[in-house]
Amino acid sequence: MKNRWLNYYPENVPETLEIPSVSIYQLLERTTTDYPNQIAVIDEKKEWSYETLKKYTDRFATALHKLGFQKGDKLAIMLPNSVEYIISYYAALRLGGIAVQVNPLYQTSELDYLFENSQARWFVGNDVQRSKLKALPYGDILKTIYVSKETVYEGEHHFYKMIIETDEVDLPEVEIDPKNDVAVLQYTGGTTGRSKGVMLTHFNLIANVHQSFVFSDGFFERPGERVLSVTPFFHVYGMTGAMNLTIFAAGTIICMKRFTIEQTIEYMRKYRPTFFPGVPTMYIALLRHPDATEEVLSSMKVCNSGSAPMPVEAMKEFEIKTGSFIVEGYGLSEAAPITHRNPVTGLKKPGSIGIPLPNTESKIVDRETGSMELPPGEVGELIIKGPQVMKGYWNNESETVMALRDGWLYTGDLAKMDEDGYFYIVGRKKDLIIASGYNVYPTEIEDVLYEHPAVSEACVFGVADSYRGETVKAVIVLKENLSLTKTEIIDWCSKRLAVYKVPKEISFRDELPKTAVGKLLRHKLVAEEVAASTKGEV
Repeated sequence: MKNRWLNYYPENVPETLEIPSVSIYQLLERTTTDYPNQIAVIDEKKEWSYETLKKYTDRFATALHKLGFQKGDKLAIMLPNSVEYIISYYAALRLGGIAVQVNPLYQTSELDYLFENSQARWFVGNDVQRSKLKALPYGDILKTIYVSKETVYEGEHHFYKMIIETDEVDLPEVEIDPKNDVAVLQYTGGTTGRSKGVMLTHFNLIANVHQSFVFSDGFFERPGERVLSVTPFFHVYGMTGAMNLTIFAAGTIICMKRFTIEQTIEYMRKYRPTFFPGVPTMYIALLRHPDATEEVLSSMKVCNSGSAPMPVEAMKEFEIKTGSFIVEGYGLSEAAPITHRNPVTGLKKPGSIGIPLPNTESKIVDRETGSMELPPGEVGELIIKGPQVMKGYWNNESETVMALRDGWLYTGDLAKMDEDGYFYIVGRKKDLIIASGYNVYPTEIEDVLYEHPAVSEACVFGVADSYRGETVKAVIVLKENLSLTKTEIIDWCSKRLAVYKVPKEISFRDELPKTAVGKLLRHKLVAEEVAASTKGEV
């Protein structure tokens, strides 16, 4: 039976949607026209209405334009969740530019590759990033804008001066083709560990916003929702689910710079959010904390869980405690990101990623050829087709051809579908580690380890962690007659990698398992780890 999941669509959710061909900026424009006085953003106790948010966005876009920013230029945004992030993002897209998403935790070596690959020459970030940018080999040619109250150095620009001193809005007419013009370069790791820039068009992002809104079956209302936004905007999940969707729906974005359980509880108590897009570690932390009482959590209607599998027992416990729903789904950067979700109303299956969103097709195919569709219950590769699927990988035709075949996105994830059309992920892209909701690719960490003069060989993989989902483990072989401690390894990595990529567990061996031709057997180390864990040895 084709598309058997349609039998489980809620009554008010259509099978297909008419997706408007508009730009992302038009979401902000439309909502400001409809609800100018609605609170758009709460950031560090300050509030901005939609009218004010759009005014500052247009001023920033005007200032960028006067500095020479043109259609097709790339603005690297290296900011935590904040009103400055939202203004920068929408201003760049208003001018027909491309927002390049940058994790504020990235170190210079990571930034070097991203800037080299993306060819971004405009940058906005906090002043604490100044030293990282100056260390880049071409740092002097970047046009930098810093969010700071400090004195601005020569060649730099100041974010607040740009929006305050630009009292007149003088924006150029820019023709945007939503289906072809790229809005965002979303960097994500590949199976080789080398980051790829996912090209997401305006239409990709608009489609996913509409799909997500409609599939909420009326639970996400327009206007009035309050969305606690701790999932980073620089991550595709936070960009769509916490920022763009909320602006589309004339809701209020409650910005959190980073997740701490204490501040999350404080914000829940003070701002009474109705929606919370989170990851499993956040829900587990809320369950464990004594101050996260039923009363504190009672304002939430629906909680989305993504980026990693949610433990079924934790999900049930959270729903009982709060009276809200945790809705699990599935997505990936290449699909802007959401493709599957459990219905808010109707049949929800714990442990399942749910069913495809409207306008989305999905099937399981054989792993060898990718051409034969498999029957329910059999494990194969999950492939997807829909308007949210990327245009391709930036400057990487070979990887694009591998991922996009005959209109289908080959996810590389192993899954199965049951008789009702609900999908289940049973394996992930080769070697991928998901630690606290972040994608971590072993080869990137191994490259850093190999730079250490005492390291002869290294193998990195994920191990089960009850809080993070997975944590990073490194197994190391030292060079003869050299010594190294775990603390020294952690310190070495901390200076070169974002904190979530730094190995939390480290062991030393005399040799690593390999094939007859010398290929490292990573899976063998993983199997040994699982066996030892089962026996209680680790």
